Amino acid sequence: MNQRNLLEVDWSKIPAPSDDGGAAHLPGMAIPPIGLRATDDTMVTLSALSGRSVVFAYPRTGEPGKIALVDDWDMIPGARGCTPQTCAFRDLFAELKAAGAAHVFGLSTQDNAYQTEMASRLHLPFPVLSDEKLELTKALRLPTMEVAGLTLIKRLTLIIDDARITHVFYPVFPPDQNAAEVLAWLKENKA
Repeated sequence: MNQRNLLEVDWSKIPAPSDDGGAAHLPGMAIPPIGLRATDDTMVTLSALSGRSVVFAYPRTGEPGKIALVDDWDMIPGARGCTPQTCAFRDLFAELKAAGAAHVFGLSTQDNAYQTEMASRLHLPFPVLSDEKLELTKALRLPTMEVAGLTLIKRLTLIIDDARITHVFYPVFPPDQNAAEVLAWLKENKA
């Protein structure tokens, strides 16, 4: 399947993920001291950050005009929509910060080089973290899926206050509405 336009999606034709309980254990968990490479070429240790952080995780972003990871990518519940989700967080970045997010990060298991190209192409005002070695994913037991021999994080968003997960959005659908849902939650739940 050729991905001509990653942003124009008819969500009524995409299967929604169901809540499989894969994130039920996360609220209240402490973030482990694991450093992740960021697209701004720094190492970020989420457990060392003070204040409120928003971390939205997704399976993997695509590249316009490139072949999808597998032919039926759009039919895997929760797979489609990584670029629309990322762009929504980009577009609401200033509002998220104004609503109390000290830090905003994207997170996937894609390597840093791939993510850096994507962050530049999409003009992201926040870094994207690479958990390519699955260290944070395994430590937090994040919900994952196996596709084409790769372990991918299922789409979710973590609200982290001083290194502790205080809220989880899971499952996330449609992905392009997640940033607005997070913004509404931040406004209602000032840190």
